[in-house]
Amino acid sequence: MFNGILIRKDEQGYRAELTALDEQQLPAGDVTVKVLASTLNYKDALAITGQSPVVRSFPMVPGIDLVAEVLHSDSARFQSGDKVLLNGFGVGESHWGGLAEKARLNSDWLLPLPEAFTAEQAMAIGTAGYTAMLCILALQKHGITPAHGEILVTGANGGVGSYAVLLLNKLGYKVVASTGRPDESHYLTQLGAAEILPREQLSVAGKPLQKERWAGVVDCVGSHTLANACASTRYGGAVTACGLAQGMDFPVSVAPFILRGVTLYGIDSVMRPLADRMEAWQRLSELLLPDNINQIAQVISLDQVITTAAQLLQGTVRGRVIVKI
Repeated sequence: MFNGILIRKDEQGYRAELTALDEQQLPAGDVTVKVLASTLNYKDALAITGQSPVVRSFPMVPGIDLVAEVLHSDSARFQSGDKVLLNGFGVGESHWGGLAEKARLNSDWLLPLPEAFTAEQAMAIGTAGYTAMLCILALQKHGITPAHGEILVTGANGGVGSYAVLLLNKLGYKVVASTGRPDESHYLTQLGAAEILPREQLSVAGKPLQKERWAGVVDCVGSHTLANACASTRYGGAVTACGLAQGMDFPVSVAPFILRGVTLYGIDSVMRPLADRMEAWQRLSELLLPDNINQIAQVISLDQVITTAAQLLQGTVRGRVIVKI
């Protein structure tokens, strides 16, 4: 038996609880692991609270991230005792995830844990840091250098936004951080933001084409914020879209794309090929130091997950949440 967060949906309604589970309940997979650490992401919070139809089958253990030690492997890629890392691949949505003491997984989803990080450090980075790195790699491959000008990061107080600010600053870019929480300005400045932009300047309907400002954008918000970011991106610039905190809608015209040659990159972190994942984690291991990670993360236990999930959706949680298991 082992403990985990279990989401049920039946005649008694939708609910999540910390409960004892039997190993025989674990889904199919060729690698069984002891989970060392997981995280609480925005998507996990949506799943736990039921505020969005994230979970695709029930019952479900949430948790889209995990670091674990292999207990048993039928795969030639891993053996007992190996430390492995997982982000996405539908885990926590259609396959039991990381918010439990054990998991059974498909070896094709796993990466070796980078030597630069402990389990907790890797989870402090997690899908958020990995997604931020994917966004930055897209901007770099587009040819955007620090000399091209300012980079806008929206939803900057969240996990992806926090890492985007930190990593871009480390790479020499001038970062403008957009947030709806002005009381957190000092936190963003510490991470490397050169300027704080109030969320209200981007979050309402704007003109289809606006004054050119951004060389590139990391958008974690969607909706009008993404539309305004595109409308104010400089000629030949690039916008990366990776989140929907404001909404899934995209009320934009074609003007930025056909008059200024702006490129919009969709950043998927869930089904990304292993080669892209390895590139992102390699860059993260080169750029991040333990002190950087500690700035962004807080640690909770399994019995605090459900309460913290509600707080995360209320916008009162800053940065990353590590779940030590």
